[in-house]
Amino acid sequence: MSTVSPETLEPAIRLRGVSVGYGSHVILKDLTLDIRQGEIIFIGGGSGAGKTTLLSNLTTLNRPIAGEIWIGGIDVASAAEDALQSVRRQFGVMYQLGALFNSMTVLENVMLPMEEFTNLPREAREEVARAKLGLVDLASAAAKMPSELSGGMQKRAAIARALALDAPIIFLDEPSAGLDPMTSADLDSLIQTLNETLGVTFVIISHELASIFAIAHRFAMIDGKRGGLVEVGDPRVMRDSSSDPLVRKFLNRQGVAIHSAPAPH
Repeated sequence: MSTVSPETLEPAIRLRGVSVGYGSHVILKDLTLDIRQGEIIFIGGGSGAGKTTLLSNLTTLNRPIAGEIWIGGIDVASAAEDALQSVRRQFGVMYQLGALFNSMTVLENVMLPMEEFTNLPREAREEVARAKLGLVDLASAAAKMPSELSGGMQKRAAIARALALDAPIIFLDEPSAGLDPMTSADLDSLIQTLNETLGVTFVIISHELASIFAIAHRFAMIDGKRGGLVEVGDPRVMRDSSSDPLVRKFLNRQGVAIHSAPAPH
């Protein structure tokens, strides 16, 4: 495992003056942020903060109204469609509900990205998919249908699919949604292990404080009312000493277990 600090590496994603929204309606504006290679960064805020809108732009489903989003040396805000296809191999996505296809087995779901982006024969795709399921402790579930899995297992299967192409960046959309605290903590542990062993950069859209304090290297708070990035940094430092009252209020909500996150590798 590399001992190079993520701060010294070229950013995995660079946002420069990014504004996102729909049509002429701007939700977030002038976002400038470097997402470091090998870090776990959470992006969160209150209801209506623009988290989902920002994710749709980061994953190239939509294009920003203004600004630049650089991934793998390509500005996805202005790139042609063929260039975007190349960029899409650089990341995997796990959507909030897992988004597994119920008509396919778990193994077939994990194989899907390889069918779209590679020319590997089926035997090779199956071998890779089984290996990815092993990484998330689901090797024995390969032949099952998604409906046969618990909510936590479905999230793990979706992460395995996001890892199928060995992408250096993984986006997770509300990974703890719908999970009980113990299952959510187990998922946090898995994300942390994958980050440490594979060096994957995790960009996690979430407002779950337990997860943020447990595994985040950094937290970026956005706010729709202010229309942009409020603050980014170590969530524990932000919670205890941010000069912004909104940040302190958000990170000091009660009734949430607080743990210590590991230092970035």
